Amino acid sequence: MAKPPLSMKPTGWFQVAWSDEVGIGEVRAMKYFGEEMVAWRSESGRVTVMNAYCEHLGAHLGFGGEVLGEVIQCPFHGWQWNAEGRNVCIPYQDRPNRGRRMKTYPVVERNESIYIWHDLLGREPFFDPPDVFASFGDGKTATDYHPQQRLYRQALELHPQYVLENGVDFAHFKFVHRTPIVPVFTRHDFTEPVSYVDFTITFEGDENQTIDDVDSGVEAINGGLGIAVTKSWGMVDNRTISAVTPVDESTCDVRFMVYIGRVPGRDDERAAAKAAEFGREVIRQFTQDIHIWSHQRYSDPPALATAEYEGFTAIRNWALQFYPDGKGGSAAELASVDQKGTHV
Repeated sequence: MAKPPLSMKPTGWFQVAWSDEVGIGEVRAMKYFGEEMVAWRSESGRVTVMNAYCEHLGAHLGFGGEVLGEVIQCPFHGWQWNAEGRNVCIPYQDRPNRGRRMKTYPVVERNESIYIWHDLLGREPFFDPPDVFASFGDGKTATDYHPQQRLYRQALELHPQYVLENGVDFAHFKFVHRTPIVPVFTRHDFTEPVSYVDFTITFEGDENQTIDDVDSGVEAINGGLGIAVTKSWGMVDNRTISAVTPVDESTCDVRFMVYIGRVPGRDDERAAAKAAEFGREVIRQFTQDIHIWSHQRYSDPPALATAEYEGFTAIRNWALQFYPDGKGGSAAELASVDQKGTHV
C-alpha cells in the first residue's frame, strides 16, 4: 500500500467505536493511528480508551483483560489500571507501581459514538466534537428522528481530508451520484477548528428552482478532519455523521450514520419503512463517494476550475492547522528529515 502524501496522524477527534459496541464490563481491542488500543466501560458506565499493552510485562489487555468495577485487570499477572492509566493494584505486593502509567486518550461519547482526542504533541483538546443535534440551530428540521442507520467500512486506502473536501465540491453530484442537484453555497466559514458550510439545493436546468419550490438546504459542521455532521431539509429531513479514523499509515476506517426525521402524525410501520428506505438511499450515495475516495490520489496543487477555487482553497488552508508541522505532515515525520530534505 502506498503511503498518502498527507500525514495519517492529524490532530482532532476521531471515532473508534459505537457506544453499543462497548457494554458495561466489556473490553474492546482496536488499532488506530498505528497503535494497539483498548476501550473498556466501567461499572459506572464510563468509557476509557488506552494503549493496549500492560506496562508490567506487555500483555495485551484486549485479550483476556477484565473490568472489575472502575478498573481494568491485566490477564497475565492481575495488575489493575484505572481510567487515568495509573496502576492501582499489584495483587502480590502491598502497594502499586506509582511510577508507571498507561497512555489514555480523552474520550467523548456523543450521538451513540465514542470519540477520542488524538494529538502527537500531547496537547489537550482545543475544540469540541460536533453534535448532530445540539450543534445546529432550531427550526427548519424535524424535532424527532427514527433510529440511527449505519455504514461501516474498514481499512480503506483513503485520507480523512478527502472526505472533508467533498463538502465544498458542488460539481460531483452530477457525475458521482447521477443527480441534477447543483448546490449553491451560502456560507463558507473556516475561521475556527470547527468550520461551517451551508448551501441551498437547486436543480440543473430548472432556473434554480429549489426542491418542491420550498425552503430547502443543507448545513454542515466539520469538527476537525475526523467528524462531519449535516442537517438537511426541504425534501426528507435527515441528519448525518461521517467519521473517518486513520488505522495506520495507509488506511482508514469509515463510519457513516443517518437519522431520518419523523413526520408528526405518521409514526406507524409504513412511515418507519419509508424512513428506512430513504436512509438506505443516503447511505448508498455515500458509498458512491467512498468508491472514489478509496482510489483517489491527493493532487497538490490541484487543477481547479474557477468556480472551485474559493471553496477548495479555503478548506485546504483550514486543514493545515490539524497537522503538527502546519504543512500536512507530522511532527514525528518532520523530525526524521534532515536539512537537506532527505530522511535520516
